[in-house]
Amino acid sequence: MAAVIPAVTKISPRVIRILGCNPGIMTLQGTNTYIVGTGKRRILIDTGDEGVPQYLNHLRSVLNYEGIDLAHIFITHWHHDHIGGLNDILVELKEKTRYCQIWKYPSCKDDINKNEMIEPLKDGQEFAVEGATLQVFHTPGHTDDHVVLHLVEDNVIFSGDCILGEGTAVFEDLFDYMNSLKSIANLNPTTILPGHGNVIQNPSEKISFYLAHRAERESQIIQTLNSNRSKSFNEEDLVRIIYVNLPENLVKSAQSNVNHHLVKLLREQRVKKLDDRWQACDFNEVKSR
Repeated sequence: MAAVIPAVTKISPRVIRILGCNPGIMTLQGTNTYIVGTGKRRILIDTGDEGVPQYLNHLRSVLNYEGIDLAHIFITHWHHDHIGGLNDILVELKEKTRYCQIWKYPSCKDDINKNEMIEPLKDGQEFAVEGATLQVFHTPGHTDDHVVLHLVEDNVIFSGDCILGEGTAVFEDLFDYMNSLKSIANLNPTTILPGHGNVIQNPSEKISFYLAHRAERESQIIQTLNSNRSKSFNEEDLVRIIYVNLPENLVKSAQSNVNHHLVKLLREQRVKKLDDRWQACDFNEVKSR
């Protein structure tokens, strides 16, 4: 069983974690938000979900107790449990956000881009407040706009939903996601602070596990298709075969992951699609291409 995450935790002299108080199947114990810096004006990473008074109360208490105003709010990606609480914070804590800049990497989601309050982040951009320097790294895959933030002073990565404290992450584009994992590995962080789940003290092992896990899933899909060449399968068929003892409420997410693997394999000409079903390519088909 995962260790219980307190509502408020001082991770280090530079980082305070505030739990979003929005537990669920996909959010685990809730969305982790982080206050970063040591001075009066600090940075908030992610804003939790909308309509969660308990989270706002915890955030307000920390800001008041520490005497903090927010200089910047960074959104790691467009999912509602990371950006949904933004308007609540700006309305309910306006005395703490009066001179705050809000930042997010541009997304293909037009409704997000049209929000005039939000300024566009750029890959490699750097921000500094007292006691903390954050570098922005665009890490697409989970979503097209996903970023991680590197706390230079402590060599810590705020990983959003690219890497979780428990379990594995879902993604929109497997090819991009795998490259993003490798990019984070190249930063060689000492610690990862995820968007969900507890602190990751063994980043290298965790990232290696994620990469190996995706390679294993791909191998299982190929093996299933190759062992049944006369048959075709949809995503649910493959989930039922490959994912052992999967809770029913996670089947849809697993189907989405399998689909992303199949799309990647299709691009690599290792599978073929017949309407809404999938089949292994035979040797002659691959050779003729």
